[in-house]
Amino acid sequence: MENNLKNEFMRTFHILSYSHNKWDVWNDFIYMSACSFANVFDKKNYAKREEEYLRIIKKYNKNEQKLFPKLLAKVVNALEENTNQDFLGSVYMNLDLGNKSAGQYFTPYDVSLFMAKLSLGNVVEEAKKKNYISINDCACGAGALLISGINEAKEQLSKAGMNYQNHVFVVGQDIDQTAALMCYIQITLLGVAGFVKVGDSLANPIDENDTYENYWFTPMYFNELWQVRNLLNKLKRSEE
Repeated sequence: MENNLKNEFMRTFHILSYSHNKWDVWNDFIYMSACSFANVFDKKNYAKREEEYLRIIKKYNKNEQKLFPKLLAKVVNALEENTNQDFLGSVYMNLDLGNKSAGQYFTPYDVSLFMAKLSLGNVVEEAKKKNYISINDCACGAGALLISGINEAKEQLSKAGMNYQNHVFVVGQDIDQTAALMCYIQITLLGVAGFVKVGDSLANPIDENDTYENYWFTPMYFNELWQVRNLLNKLKRSEE
């Protein structure tokens, strides 16, 4: 089924790329899909992103416009069927888009999962001590390492009878906007709280004084539980 969804995605994608550059189609699909999630909750950035969404969609005729929701539906179905994968990263490489992006290649998911199992340690113990764990990747790409970390944390927490959505916070950053938004879409679909920042993690790292215009917050970030935790953390930092 997983391969079927991937093949269906690529067939639909190729229809769009008959009359448009495939790299542009991919960029547009990723940006509009990210907006479809972010704009529901993030009202501070809504106007600018909605304007860009409308500019992009007008590049396509009515029949072509109908294909973008179908592409997103394939991504949703794929991650519902199997959360343990970097679906967008895999499709990106299968479409040979990596060769067109300055030699950009994404880490294979199996390698990321192995790294996550080695690095996370005892998730349950840390979550009980601090109420939650934070998983961070300052060069997240499409999110393979974060996705594998989420799945490893979910497995450990589930065995302890704990809901991972209440105990896992994810932070990613990437200098490439399209890669960052691929990550954003996938962690959003995994139902975790967190955000992805678009920017150079060396020259422009995540900072509490940021304006947040380049931040993409997952819907779960706006959950009341996480809003209270974020407020308490800010108060704690101000006291220090």
